[in-house]
Amino acid sequence: MDCLSVSSPELIAARTGSGPRRVLLFGESGIGKSTLAAALAGEYDKGNRPCLCLGADPGSPSFGPPGSVSLGRWSDGGWRLLDLEALCTLDAGRFRLPLVSAVRRLAQKAARNMLLVDAPGIVRSVAGAELLAGLAEAAGIDVVLALVRDPDKLPLAGELAGLGCEILLVRASDKARLPDKRRRARARTRMWDAYLRGAAEKTVNVPGRLLTGTTPPPGKDRDWTGRQIAFLAAGQTLALGEIMEKDGEQFRIRTARFGEKPDRVLVRDARRDNRGLLTTFRKTGGTVPLQARPPDVAPWPGTENTAGAVPAARIGKATGVLVNGVFGDPLLHLRLHNRKRSILFDLGEGARLPARLAHQVTDVFISHAHIDHICGFLWLLRARIGIPRPCRMFGPPGLSDRISGLLNGIHWDRIGEEGPRFAVGELHGDRLLIYGVRAGREHKKLLGEQQTGQGLLPGDSDCMVRAVTLVHGTIPVLAYSLEQGPQYNVCRESLTRLNLEPGPWLGELKKEIGSANRNAPIRLPDGASATAGELADELLLVTPAQKLVYATDLSDTPANRRKLTELARDAHTFFCEAAFTEADRRYAQLSGHLTASACGEIAQAARAEQLVPFHFSRRYERGPKQLYEEVRRYGKGMRLVLPGG
Repeated sequence: MDCLSVSSPELIAARTGSGPRRVLLFGESGIGKSTLAAALAGEYDKGNRPCLCLGADPGSPSFGPPGSVSLGRWSDGGWRLLDLEALCTLDAGRFRLPLVSAVRRLAQKAARNMLLVDAPGIVRSVAGAELLAGLAEAAGIDVVLALVRDPDKLPLAGELAGLGCEILLVRASDKARLPDKRRRARARTRMWDAYLRGAAEKTVNVPGRLLTGTTPPPGKDRDWTGRQIAFLAAGQTLALGEIMEKDGEQFRIRTARFGEKPDRVLVRDARRDNRGLLTTFRKTGGTVPLQARPPDVAPWPGTENTAGAVPAARIGKATGVLVNGVFGDPLLHLRLHNRKRSILFDLGEGARLPARLAHQVTDVFISHAHIDHICGFLWLLRARIGIPRPCRMFGPPGLSDRISGLLNGIHWDRIGEEGPRFAVGELHGDRLLIYGVRAGREHKKLLGEQQTGQGLLPGDSDCMVRAVTLVHGTIPVLAYSLEQGPQYNVCRESLTRLNLEPGPWLGELKKEIGSANRNAPIRLPDGASATAGELADELLLVTPAQKLVYATDLSDTPANRRKLTELARDAHTFFCEAAFTEADRRYAQLSGHLTASACGEIAQAARAEQLVPFHFSRRYERGPKQLYEEVRRYGKGMRLVLPGG
């Protein structure tokens, strides 16, 4: 076999550019195949030799939409998309037969043009051998450029020799590196978003008989959301898009318009996940092991630990921890890491949290004022002495009187103007009454009244909170949903490509996009300006908002179920009480709590992605497994955060 240097694309082009050759670029992922293909195309272009390329790596394409095989023509220094064949998968190894078939159909359209085939980086095992042979035959390959770091370690050397075509070994550049998994996902998602830019949303009816591929099982409508979908006619791709929602045979999709009637609709496993990234779908259901808690949210070591497992869940850029475990007083600590800010849901015993965290608590959402939900107020109060800014609290009617009563039970003769301050919001139907309560001041003060359309509470740029009023026996309780704002991440590769220096202008760009001001002018470091929308399309990867729902101490009534199901609709993480087993339903009814089966049913009806059952009755301390098993049995189709996974 011949060995050439990658530093000389001119030499490779001269060796391969005589006549309309079919050239396969072979090598592991991250070795520089796409870079070499572009360099060769540039050389062919200099000699007025038109060049086409088949992008055959659906997971990391150099051009065209991910989840497809794309045919492009080199023009003005880049690949211009001519045609594509949808695969609706990023996994070239698992779906190698459909990949080879797509390459065969597109290669026929290349006619007698120079054709480069940019192959997937699968170069080992049976999958690699079958894919190599299949691509070579399907595209009529007569030259293989095998990129290697060490010529003595050529993968699939026997299979390459058996192809019967010319093999050229090309030493890979020392700078060629495989981007990490996260960067690859971001780059892939940017290409998918660019492809969908300008696509229209529409609702189409798709009879089950038309569906092909690897579709989710019946009854799992939520598993369709975010998946790629392709409409085919006589084996040709009419349109490629994304499923926004499925209800029976009705699909709401984003796609380009197409006129011809499809005879097949393809769906496989390429799907946008809850972070907004285009990835491979992972089966829903199953369990999630208890996660290690970051040091800044972990309960203090050495404190009494009779509360059972202490679940933690990551929601976007926040971590939620049930501080007192599944048996202890309800207290959910949500840490917003990008803001060094803490939010609490309920105020059970607070001794397991360090006092320093109380300084960063901005909001406390109280379900109701039973002692196990509010006794931690004294911990919060003491820790906030000397903190001038008020802490916001929200809860049902009467909360301000109870907070004021707790404050007035203490002598504040030495506090002066240093007394902790609280703005206490009470939800009265669609009105929020806000009271000022302060240590050392005997009476509360009405600060204002706000309308709360759809239960929306005063929010900020970090998150939006809604509340619904439920019943717990005979008293009102509140359940909450917290939705973080979208996250905007800058693509460093795009900054480099556009020759832009990072700086404060990126913060301004994120701010304007977050405020939906796409037409706002952004001043660039070189003095030029562009609209926020133009820059965002090139530079920002948007992670959609994610929702956390917290609900505890509610009776199992039809009205409660209906309200909570709607609040928790499509939640990323659902913290829900599961106090008793179905066998002990009488105790749940007497005390106004949910059973584990009701918890599972509500979460399933809400299509929650991840469920964290908690607030277990201590009667199950020696055998909590029965509660988990019951939640799992009645809450099929979601991930459960369980001890030990």
